[in-house]
Amino acid sequence: MSIRKCFSWQISGVVSMLLLTTIQPLTAQTPSESERLQKLERAVEQLQKRNADLEQEISSLKKQAASTADVPAKMKTKVTYDGKTYVKKAVVEEKKPPLFVVQGGSEIKLVLGGFIQVNFEDGDVSAFEGRFGQTAVKDRFRLRRARVNLTGDFAEQFDFKMEGDFGQSDGTSGNRTAFSATDIWVNWHQFPAAQIKVGQYKAPFGLEQLTSSTTLLTIERSIATGAITPQRQIGIELWGTPLTNIWPEQKDLLTYYAGIFNGNGRNITVNDNNNFMYVGRLELMPFKGKIFGQPSFLKLGGDVLNSRDDAGVNISQTGNLLVNDDGSLSPFVLPSADERTAWSVDASLEVGPFDLIGEYLQEHVQGRTVNGVPPEFSNFMTDGFYVTGAYFLIPKKLQAVVQWQYLNPGQKGDDGLYSILGGLNYYIHGNDLKLMVNYIHTWSDFRQANPEFGEDQFDEVIGRFQLMF
Repeated sequence: MSIRKCFSWQISGVVSMLLLTTIQPLTAQTPSESERLQKLERAVEQLQKRNADLEQEISSLKKQAASTADVPAKMKTKVTYDGKTYVKKAVVEEKKPPLFVVQGGSEIKLVLGGFIQVNFEDGDVSAFEGRFGQTAVKDRFRLRRARVNLTGDFAEQFDFKMEGDFGQSDGTSGNRTAFSATDIWVNWHQFPAAQIKVGQYKAPFGLEQLTSSTTLLTIERSIATGAITPQRQIGIELWGTPLTNIWPEQKDLLTYYAGIFNGNGRNITVNDNNNFMYVGRLELMPFKGKIFGQPSFLKLGGDVLNSRDDAGVNISQTGNLLVNDDGSLSPFVLPSADERTAWSVDASLEVGPFDLIGEYLQEHVQGRTVNGVPPEFSNFMTDGFYVTGAYFLIPKKLQAVVQWQYLNPGQKGDDGLYSILGGLNYYIHGNDLKLMVNYIHTWSDFRQANPEFGEDQFDEVIGRFQLMF
């Protein structure tokens, strides 16, 4: 049935109903001629209005039908085989129904994201991390990180994050990658001044370590950060911004963190002993405003850490700390039990296009006697620092970066490593899409004091492409 016929029947029905409502009172009583005329006039006015509405609706439907007819059907090429030859034929592409993804729980917000970082590393690869001599790494393309994450919020004042990395070691070979968890946590945030976070995430120690790799000014973190900070751990922490409700305008003035963790790394289901790692951090933002008309801020921070570990725990989670015989560095896996205490201070200043960041870290590692077994290593103190400066040569597009970094492992006398870095960051679309290049020159005090082991200066060039989604 056509659109016009359909609405003609509708109009006839409306007319019939209106006439009936008009005729029924006339048969029931004998009003005056003027009253009957007024009723008929009102009926005619209602018919006219309804008719205009129906005509407008018909016109709208006709336009929709015409626009649909004007859209050409999508075609695709179908290849068939008749037993002798392959025949190509253009056929109409069938429309696929839309795909819907619906959360299974009561979340009020779900966000799927991730990022990819690919490096090109040439020269004395990772020499600034102590990887030379017996731990040297060859030139390479490197899938540095390939992460997928899911974050969400619940109406009951909970938020969460689940993230995994395809660029991690698979545990079978240090030269292979596989998927493994990075962040898996739940945070209760009903009270901004006293939030509770539980799961696996970065212990609150070290400004550079806590800064996301996607927003760092340099391609890699400094050697001191990798050697001393605990990185990701499994545990619980109390944290918050206590001035949020008391002084809303200065809610970022003070932030605190206090956590208890297993202390033996991430993705490990058991604790190495009955002791825990205790970590605390305090952040202060004494200034946030404008300097010379430019958005600016000054932020200060400090951290403390204490942990009693058993043999087999890697106390340099993401870097190198153990000094080898040739002056190179390796991850420090404890040969026997220890107690370590660490602290750090940091400061970051931003004035418009200029950034200046610095951090100093120190750690004392002391052997412990357990069940009558004396420690198998000597006590030592390690410390290090970095200072990073950056300036936008082209606002929000091209940024120049310089850095000076140092680590004193404190195990073999003159075993310090110094590095100077220069680089450029090109922000194609902010941090979502950017290119980075760093040149790093490194000096080894141990190699300089012991030339029989080889060169004491090293050079490396690192390039990175980053994509966030």
